[in-house]
Amino acid sequence: MSPYLAEFIGTAIMILLGNGVVANVVLKGTKGNNSGWIVITTAWALAVFVAVVVAGPYSGAHLNPIVTLGAAIAHKFAWNLVPYYVLSQIAGAMLGSFLVWLMYKDHFDATDDPGLKAAPFATAPAIRNKISNLFSEIIGTFVLIFVIFYFTDPSFGKPELTTIGMGSMGAIPVAFLVWVIGLSLGGTTGYAINPARDLGPRIIHSLIPMKGKGNSDWSYAWVPIIGPVIGSTLAALLYLALKA
Repeated sequence: MSPYLAEFIGTAIMILLGNGVVANVVLKGTKGNNSGWIVITTAWALAVFVAVVVAGPYSGAHLNPIVTLGAAIAHKFAWNLVPYYVLSQIAGAMLGSFLVWLMYKDHFDATDDPGLKAAPFATAPAIRNKISNLFSEIIGTFVLIFVIFYFTDPSFGKPELTTIGMGSMGAIPVAFLVWVIGLSLGGTTGYAINPARDLGPRIIHSLIPMKGKGNSDWSYAWVPIIGPVIGSTLAALLYLALKA
C-alpha cells in the first residue's frame, strides 16, 4: 500500500469511528444518546489506536497535518512529502465524515437542533471567545506533538521509528495520549488538535443536503487550523532545542 493511500484510509477510519461516536451521543434516538463526554473521549482514543495500527506500517500513521508538519520541522520527515500527506489526510477525513452522515442519516433528520447536527462534523467552542479558543487548541496540540516526539524518539526505541507508526503496541501510548487530552483539555473547544479532522468534515457538512442543518460556522473554522499549526510548530522547536 502506498503511504498516501494508507494516510487516506487510516484517516477515514479514524474519522468514521471518532465522528461516529459524536453522532451516537448527540443525535436524537440513537442507542448511545446522551451517554456523555467519557464515551466520546474514549471512543476517539480507540479510533486513533485502530487507525494507527492500520496505517502505521505503510505511512507512519500521521493521520493529522500537524503531525506531518511537526515531524518535518523536527527533521523527522521530508518536506517534499508534506503536501501529499496533508491532502490524503483531508480527503480521508471527508470520506469518513460522509460515511458517518450516511450511517446516521435517519437520526440527523430526526434531530432538530442545527448545532447538534453539526457536532459530528466539526468542532465548536463551549464558550465562543476566539482568542481563548485559539489558545486551547495551541496547548492541546502542543501536548500532542511534544509527547509524540518522546514516544517515538530513536533514543528510546528502534531508529527507524521516527513517526507514530509503531505497530499495535506502539499505538497504545498514542491512544492514551489522545484520551487524556480529550478528558483534560477538550472541554473548551472539543479538542480538534487536527486541521484535517475539522476541515474535511466541515466541507462535507457544507455540501450535503441535510434537512435543517444550519450553517457550517466558517467564521470559526480558522481556529482549529491555525491553533494546531502554532502548537505543533512550538512543540517541534522546543523538542529540537532540548535535543541540541
